[in-house]
Amino acid sequence: MSVERRTAPAAVTVVGIGADGWQGLPDRSRTALLDAQVLIGGPRQLDLLPPECPGERIPWPSPLRPAVPGLIATHAGRRIAVLASGDPMFYGIGRTLTEILGADAVHVLPHPSSVSHACARLGWPLEDVAVVTLVGRPAARLAAALHDGRRVLVLSAGATTPADVAALLRDRGFGPSPMRVLEQLGGPNERIGDEVTADHWAQPPGDPLNVVAVECRRAPDALRLGAVPGLPDAAYEHDGQLTKRHVRAAALAALAPAAGELLWDVGGGSGSIAVEWMRTHPTCRAVSVERDPVRAERITRNAERLGVPGLRVVTGAAPAALAELPAPHAVFIGGGLTAPGLLDACWQALPAGGRLVANTVTLESEAVLADAHRRHGGELVRLAVAHAVPVGGFTGWRQAMPVTQWAVVKTETPSPGADR
Repeated sequence: MSVERRTAPAAVTVVGIGADGWQGLPDRSRTALLDAQVLIGGPRQLDLLPPECPGERIPWPSPLRPAVPGLIATHAGRRIAVLASGDPMFYGIGRTLTEILGADAVHVLPHPSSVSHACARLGWPLEDVAVVTLVGRPAARLAAALHDGRRVLVLSAGATTPADVAALLRDRGFGPSPMRVLEQLGGPNERIGDEVTADHWAQPPGDPLNVVAVECRRAPDALRLGAVPGLPDAAYEHDGQLTKRHVRAAALAALAPAAGELLWDVGGGSGSIAVEWMRTHPTCRAVSVERDPVRAERITRNAERLGVPGLRVVTGAAPAALAELPAPHAVFIGGGLTAPGLLDACWQALPAGGRLVANTVTLESEAVLADAHRRHGGELVRLAVAHAVPVGGFTGWRQAMPVTQWAVVKTETPSPGADR
């Protein structure tokens, strides 16, 4: 026996509408709009409605999100319909409304998204395509999605986005990538542009309602950046304060990033741990804490170049700089272990199930980690990496400084032997 989940009428009906406007709407969506007493949407969506829709038309104010509760409260008790471009739950207003009002207060009537239309026109299987939105977001976000052979659809912020995409592709070593611009998808003015590589892109701005299709092709001399942690050291701008590639991969394996989680990267250096944490999933977040202002600026540049411009950089000394940060799911300590109270502050900030990884190359900090291991358990390891180098006419090993690493998962109850 089925059970009806919704127990009361939704406060807001969200109607997806495409470039084909009123003519492309199913009867159910048309009925909702004709019945609405209040119609809220962007000017472009509101202009697609015929005069037969009698509701009061209200364009979204800017900034939009802070205005939502007050706007809905002002019209409480009236039948409210919100217009959304395409599928409201795909980078659309539907997500904002459900987060603010709750899912039961919102009834969504979806429409095919521009991505669905684009894949249909290009013959690309939707499940194999990466989607990056640049609507209200920096173009640098696209860099994290660039992998040789990958197909990417970019949701444009306007008419100039295709040129911005081409410039970023050239700068990141993907100039040979073919691009196409698809405009007004699903509407009477639909247009699909010719295929041109980013290296040869010279198209003038077109319709602001567009999607950019990219088939990623890496230039032969471009640095290869893989999809897993352990990027080449050459990918980073640094002054020597960099967690090196092999140690970095081991640290991130122990940190075990998962979608939506937040990392504190304490003693950021060049920001490599935070950058690669965020590259594992678009929803991963990180805060890099670095006391040196020059290094803090360098972390910001590395984050932008490697496709995670959302990395938050805090300039200040830990543990004081940690006081106002949101609680982390994981903490990496790459420097400053001997600072009084730092390790304890990081440990106290972690919830049950949180992970902490700390690296050091000094005896003084190693003693701190040995004591923490005694009190809290976890795994204490020494990582030694050697590189083959010329020795006269032969080849020998050059040993890097060994790194002591403590990795631990915080549990609800103290581990055996803790604090003895």
